[in-house]
Amino acid sequence: MERRSISSSPYYNGNQHLHPQAAPGAVTGNGSLPPPTSYGEYKRNKHLDQPFISSAGVRVKPTGESGRRGFHPIHFLKISFRSASRASLLCNLFWPLVPAALAVRYSLPERHTLIFILSYIAMVPPANLIGFAGQELTRKLPHVAGVLTEITCGSIVEIILFMVLLSLDQIYVIKAAILGSILATMVLCLGFVFFVGGMHRQEQTFSHAVSEAGSGLLLTAGVVLAVPTAFAHGLPEGGLEAEDISRSTLDISRIISIILIVAYLVFIFFQTRTHHGIYDAIFEADEARDRDHTKDAKKAKLTLTECIIALVVGIALVTIISITLVLQIEHIIEYSSISDPFMGLILVPLVEKFAEHLTAIDEAFDNQMNFALSAVLGSTLQTALFNAPLTVIVGWGLGKAMDLNFDIFNLIMLILAILTVGRFLQDQKSNYLEGVLLIFLYMAIAVAAFYFPNPVDH
Repeated sequence: MERRSISSSPYYNGNQHLHPQAAPGAVTGNGSLPPPTSYGEYKRNKHLDQPFISSAGVRVKPTGESGRRGFHPIHFLKISFRSASRASLLCNLFWPLVPAALAVRYSLPERHTLIFILSYIAMVPPANLIGFAGQELTRKLPHVAGVLTEITCGSIVEIILFMVLLSLDQIYVIKAAILGSILATMVLCLGFVFFVGGMHRQEQTFSHAVSEAGSGLLLTAGVVLAVPTAFAHGLPEGGLEAEDISRSTLDISRIISIILIVAYLVFIFFQTRTHHGIYDAIFEADEARDRDHTKDAKKAKLTLTECIIALVVGIALVTIISITLVLQIEHIIEYSSISDPFMGLILVPLVEKFAEHLTAIDEAFDNQMNFALSAVLGSTLQTALFNAPLTVIVGWGLGKAMDLNFDIFNLIMLILAILTVGRFLQDQKSNYLEGVLLIFLYMAIAVAAFYFPNPVDH
């Protein structure tokens, strides 16, 4: 069967921009066809590279083939240390702090501030390893499955942190971290994506199929997450006793968590089954305009076995360091000026999402805005529709009163941020100014969170 290159695809022109709103079959201004607007159209016109059997006996994309099989320690260490970008390479310079943080935890257990600082920084290299292994695994899979795999791998750190916090009854910090994680990815990371991508181009474009589905779901998820808080604070005085309100809010939160997880599964089905043709074509065109495409193709790659080993090692280290980090939170809040809101809304999300942020920023730098936007919006949606509800359901199973009743300040910032980001996405264009504005918005929220006092019962 004849193999067609990406450049021969009807969706690709060397200088093309995506015109997702063009009518099916219409020719864009530069003579190239737009991505398909339906799965049927995609099936009629597809000319995609076919997966083939790799040296490891697994069907992978040509871009993900390493030319090796099994596990080679020297190659594994060299490729993992080099990582995906210069920023990721710099993160690997902090690997010596991983054993240092664990050594200080057991040798100087009373030095809580030192342990917290070392553990906080030591989270970066293993989280970066998980992100890099997820990227390498993504290269071996079809476009849509690869993006979802990358998002899931990046969210492992967050899920682990949530579970550790839950096991230690840090309920208030978890609830702040849920909204903080959404804000860090949706506002700060997206701001850097727009800024870094815009530094090399007057403006960048992306598909409405990516931005519209993401921003619409974000607004829906934000409103649904606000329902328990609106119920708890919106009842008339004397309507219910405080204990009854708490119990009802908890029940509402658990039911809503189930609804959100079902909504996330429907979203995954939408992307991978009924409409995957649209996303495949969009990601294929994005891959073709990668400014480092030739350079990346020549880089040595991890084998499938090495990807799995990297994920296992990264997850194990993140779990151990997360426990060390979370054990110090109570002491840091008690003996320093850092409050619960600032810890949960700003500090915890920054370290848990660090690797994901680097991945998205690197893709924007390479002019792969649809990949970058999918990573940002996909990660945000996974937190809102899956990770947060999962924490509530796990807490339900453990008999813990984990609900979705958030601080009013945090919730208002979330809804306003969703509306702001939706406004920036609606024209399918971005530039560095929009990136700077989003970064300043996050800084303003961080300053307010720093001065936000601890709740009365903490």
